[in-house]
Amino acid sequence: MGSGEENAKVYYSLSEVAKHSSREDCWLIINGKVYNVAKFLEDHPGGDEVLLAVTGKDATDDFEDVGHSSTARAMMDEYYVGEIDVSTIPTKVKYSPPKQPYYNQDKTSDFIIKILQFLVPLAILGLAVIVRIYTKTA
Repeated sequence: MGSGEENAKVYYSLSEVAKHSSREDCWLIINGKVYNVAKFLEDHPGGDEVLLAVTGKDATDDFEDVGHSSTARAMMDEYYVGEIDVSTIPTKVKYSPPKQPYYNQDKTSDFIIKILQFLVPLAILGLAVIVRIYTKTA
């Protein structure tokens, strides 16, 4: 057998992949693998703009969202050029909104709201009893 070099993987940094973003030289990152899809641009069913729009970044989510066929996935092997060095991809930071103080827009105190929550149903019940008494005697 061979010396094992045929199994050696070539790793590219994100900045190296980002340099390949033209129609003549278009590289994509999908599932940690780097693909040179320049020869496929004209044949891509979604158009070349779709592929050119995702160069220089991890296009895995875009690729998976479309729902490519098993045939399309099999075709990827012929465009494979190497692996992405994952340490060069910035980690996604989860967005957290800035902390803001609680703001009660109507300035109504919680105490008044609690009293009204108790008194309004009581008033409705009282009104229903009064209506019942007057309609019974008539």
